[in-house]
Amino acid sequence: MANYYPPVGFHFKVEVLGLSNDLDVHFTEVSGLSVEMGTEEVAEGGENRFIQKYPTRRKYPELVLKRGLVLPESGIWTWVKECIEDYTIQPRSLFIKLLGEEHQPLMTWHVVGAYPVKWAISDLNAANNAVVIESLQFAYQYFTVEKGA
Repeated sequence: MANYYPPVGFHFKVEVLGLSNDLDVHFTEVSGLSVEMGTEEVAEGGENRFIQKYPTRRKYPELVLKRGLVLPESGIWTWVKECIEDYTIQPRSLFIKLLGEEHQPLMTWHVVGAYPVKWAISDLNAANNAVVIESLQFAYQYFTVEKGA
């Protein structure tokens, strides 16, 4: 049996369907890939020891992508500007790919119906020697997980 080593969390790329600019796949952080089962509590008459919990819908938090600030030539920047400033909401699919040693996808999260809801940069501070970080926040419908792809 071969030795198994869990994949590293720093080798990944992000692709946005319909945007092919190479600058748009280089992110330093992805957060918000989680799912939670919602529940509804029902107090049952005559049973005081506990409350019944029934499953409802799944809940997905907003997806946050971070990277060094890219000048406005970026396709993602144009999409964010159109959605937030012009109210032209165009949901897109995002693909977050965890990569292996040979740069092959080990797992792919297909984020469906994503659109930007927030854009921010890190604080500008003359006392720090740091890169300006751009933070993009997306609402989305759901995601699926595929092995490889």
